[in-house]
Amino acid sequence: MSELAIAEMVSRRHGPLAQRVASIANSLFDCAAIDLRDSQDDRQGTPRSRAIVLERGSTSAILKEGKLRTRVTYADPVGEKSLAMAIAAMAGPDEPIAADPESLSVMALAERIAKSDIPVLINGPTGTGKEVLSRFIHARSSRRDGPFVAVNCAAMPESMLEAMLFGHRKGSFTGATAESEGFMRAADGGTLLLDEIAEMPLPLQAKLLRALQEQEVVPIGATQPIKIDVRVIACANRDLPLEVAEGRFRADLYYRLNVFPLTLRPLRERPDDIAPLAFAMALRHSAETGAVPCFSEAALAMLKLHQWPGNVRELENVVRRALLLACGNAAITPESIVFDTPARLVSATGEAEDAPATGKRKLSSVVQLSEARFIMETLDACGGSRVAAARELGISERTLRYRLASFREAGIEIGRRAAGAR
Repeated sequence: MSELAIAEMVSRRHGPLAQRVASIANSLFDCAAIDLRDSQDDRQGTPRSRAIVLERGSTSAILKEGKLRTRVTYADPVGEKSLAMAIAAMAGPDEPIAADPESLSVMALAERIAKSDIPVLINGPTGTGKEVLSRFIHARSSRRDGPFVAVNCAAMPESMLEAMLFGHRKGSFTGATAESEGFMRAADGGTLLLDEIAEMPLPLQAKLLRALQEQEVVPIGATQPIKIDVRVIACANRDLPLEVAEGRFRADLYYRLNVFPLTLRPLRERPDDIAPLAFAMALRHSAETGAVPCFSEAALAMLKLHQWPGNVRELENVVRRALLLACGNAAITPESIVFDTPARLVSATGEAEDAPATGKRKLSSVVQLSEARFIMETLDACGGSRVAAARELGISERTLRYRLASFREAGIEIGRRAAGAR
């Protein structure tokens, strides 16, 4: 089936969450392999299905019951956390994860592009998920049963790149002890991903252009071209128009690849993706069976506060550290969150201070001060309304009241606006 089916009991008991999940899952996942169930109508899953069992409870929890079964217990059916947990549980190993409106619009556009064979150029900083998007386009295309071959142009020696792309005959150069078909022929009938294409040498760019135009390659040492049927997706983390203007990238190749450009924004600019990505990584790096530590509301707020210079790769590092520091606890709290960049103290007045060299200041105090500042800024932007601020922060009003009370108990001056929040 093409859309996620919601059983009657799931719809009745989990309507608000199930409908939100379905609207996102249908645009991201292979929903034919997902069986969404209610805990009271739980059946044994078939080997081809991923069973996601939903359960209402007083606290949030994720339980892995094997490779194909995940139980998601949630408290708030309309909360960001519940949606993030369900999306993460549904995602397959190579499927994209998103909840931010801009990311979902990019995925919708990518699905439309997948139905054609035109070249695609994906722009975006390192670590934003360009290869994941490329695999999504391949999986939604008519070439899905063909090979997907990913080549990092920056990871191969310049002297070997031509032979590895186009292939070579035996004895065509020193060390060529056997014939090689090359990556382009290996991708015949499928998709070839050229990652970091801005790193490709200019002479090789000319040969790639001809291969794309003619759909044929001439291996090193050969005299006759070999026909291929390849769809090319190129990724760049540098400004290709600037590279063209400065003579480091061929204009004709740029326009050949730039038939339909897609752009992935930095993670900090799509904050609604952070929670589902964090939960998905926690699932990925946890044991095959058993409880998965669940991010607290405060921990999720802290993740949203970070600037993420390393994008999704940095988030994965942070999640893996958090799993270790949680030490088997049911929840990942702010004390378990350690970022790649050195921590700085942020006072409640907004002034930044270097962390003391003595190391006596605990990470928890850094977290609490940063969180206090972020919450106060949000309250101020919302005119002191706790309801509006809680909505912006993605937490309940009750949680917001608790956080404000904890700041007062810790001796953090929260200011008149926060103190009188309504």
